[in-house]
Amino acid sequence: MTTRFLHSADWQLGKPFATVGDEVKRHRLQVERVQVIRRMAALVAERALDFVVVAGDLFDSPHVTKATVSAACEAVGLMRVPVLVIPGNHDHGGPGSIWEQAFFRREREQLAPNLRVLLRGEPVVLETAVVFPAPLLRRHEAGNPVAWVREGLDDAGVPGELPRIVVAHGTVQGFGGVEDDEEGGAGVANWIDLGSLPEGAVDYVALGDWHGTKQVGPVTWYSGTPEIDRFPKGEGNDPGNVLVVEAGRGRLPVVEKVATGRFVWKRGAFRFSDDASLELFAARVDEWIGERRDEHLLHLVLEGSLGIDAAGRLGGLLESWEARLARLKLEDRVMIAPSAEEIAQLTQRVEDPLIAAVASALVGRCGGESEEAAVARLALRELYGRLS
Repeated sequence: MTTRFLHSADWQLGKPFATVGDEVKRHRLQVERVQVIRRMAALVAERALDFVVVAGDLFDSPHVTKATVSAACEAVGLMRVPVLVIPGNHDHGGPGSIWEQAFFRREREQLAPNLRVLLRGEPVVLETAVVFPAPLLRRHEAGNPVAWVREGLDDAGVPGELPRIVVAHGTVQGFGGVEDDEEGGAGVANWIDLGSLPEGAVDYVALGDWHGTKQVGPVTWYSGTPEIDRFPKGEGNDPGNVLVVEAGRGRLPVVEKVATGRFVWKRGAFRFSDDASLELFAARVDEWIGERRDEHLLHLVLEGSLGIDAAGRLGGLLESWEARLARLKLEDRVMIAPSAEEIAQLTQRVEDPLIAAVASALVGRCGGESEEAAVARLALRELYGRLS
């Protein structure tokens, strides 16, 4: 017998996006994490899938708002098939968990009766598959979360002809448990020992925690988060997808990656060689973000040097992009290097000897990498701007 299902993880509903300064933009990012569930529901219906597994971190924390809980349950209810969820490290199933709160239980019952939260390590027999959940009952599990599965495979109630699906949340071969942007530090926890599973006894392992889509074994995949929530690092980090899986007993699964994300998180770097390169830089950014400016988040690293006037024009460009984009994260290492003509305009003002003297003093201090030099360069830029 075969089964076809959706593998997803790391929805992290209620994520605060604290590094996004604009409140309206933060709200849009939060809402989109619910909207992507609706897109998944459409995919489930279109492909006539049997069920959905969410491999941990449906919520960002045990303390999300009631509005977030209601929105989540309503969206999950649209899937019309069993949705099996395990707690992850963000929404673990220990004391005080969101899963035991009366409000969540009431909303789940009324809005998402198809949602099953698996809080125990025991086989779950569905019509077309057997699911072996490895829920996290605390943020950091000391032992191997899938250790119980070996014995569970021999459970008398497990039909031999149904494909066997393990669902877990944590680290495998160095993947998972790593926050890869400025919102968290790197760390390793909840190690999943796939070697503890008997060879050939499991037909698919659905993992969560690593936010990119990645295959880490013949039958083992991370789905990644369905809506990107950070600036990816490295070529192999591929978030913003879900996996449509066809699994059969005793054979390799067929896995299809389906893009579901809306917001685009990009990194870009540019080095200014001269003032004329400012136009090339503006064209390059337009290439990166295209027409969907308000759905782009850009981490921009700038280096090199510009004259005073060009640096001012760069400041104007950055101000516009910060307003247009969902977020501009900027690392500005551009040096202000006044041209000979700009220096002459400031220091040779016969009609205003005081300004000429101040400008000469600033020019004398603006060389080098010290904080004093950086302040002097900024002061020169301000002075030039006011007099131009």
